[in-house]
Amino acid sequence: MVVPPLLRAVIMGPPGSGKGTVSARIIKHFGVKHLSSGDLLRDNMQKRTEVGILAKSYIDQGQLIPDDIMTQLMLNEIKGLDRYNWLLDGFPRTVAQAEALDKECHIDTVIDLDVPFETIKCRLTARWIHPASGRVYNLEFSPPKVQGIDDVTGEPLVQRDDDKPETVSKRLQAYDAQTKPVLEYYRKKGLLKSFSGTETNKIWPHIYAFLRTKLPDVSQKDAANPR
Repeated sequence: MVVPPLLRAVIMGPPGSGKGTVSARIIKHFGVKHLSSGDLLRDNMQKRTEVGILAKSYIDQGQLIPDDIMTQLMLNEIKGLDRYNWLLDGFPRTVAQAEALDKECHIDTVIDLDVPFETIKCRLTARWIHPASGRVYNLEFSPPKVQGIDDVTGEPLVQRDDDKPETVSKRLQAYDAQTKPVLEYYRKKGLLKSFSGTETNKIWPHIYAFLRTKLPDVSQKDAANPR
C-alpha cells in the first residue's frame, strides 16, 4: 500500500479577505492541522514564554517582530506536526521567512485569497462590536436590529480603531508592501494558486475542488456538500 504524501500548505490573504472562514472550512473538510502565527504568538505571550516575552517587547514598541524570532517560533511548532497534513496561516510574511521555511520542509501549495481592497475596506469598515461580549455585527450582512445598539443588552456598539476607514487603508497598504515579494517568491516556484472574487462563499468551492486534487481521500458526504 502506497502512503500518499502529506500536504504542506500556506494560506495568504489581507485582513478581511475571508482567510479565517476559508481556513476553518479547510480544517473541517480535510482534517488538516492549522497553525496560525497570530494564535501561536498570543499563546506564547499569555504563557510568558521566553519567545512570547521577546515578541511582546517589539509589539509594545509598535515594531514588527524580527524574522528570526517568528521563524524560530513557527518552526518549533512545525516539527511537532511531521506526521500530519498542515496549513500555515500568517507565516511566512517575508521572503526571509519563506526561505527559512524552505530549508526545513517542502511547501506543496500556497493559497492566495485575491480579494479587491475596495471590497475588504467595505467589509471591515462596516464591522461594529459590543465590547463587553465580543459580539460582532456587520452593517452589510449581519446588522443589529437597531442601528448602533447591541441586540442582547441594548448597550451601544463601537468600532475598533483597526476598522476605521483611515486605519484600514494603512493596514492594507502595509500588507500589500510586505507580502507582494512573498507572493512573487512562490509564484516563481510555481506554487502559488490565487483565487479571486468578492464573496467568500463563491471562492470557497473552487478552493475545495483544488484541494480535492491534493487530498482526494475525502468522504463522499463532504464532497457532495462542501460548506
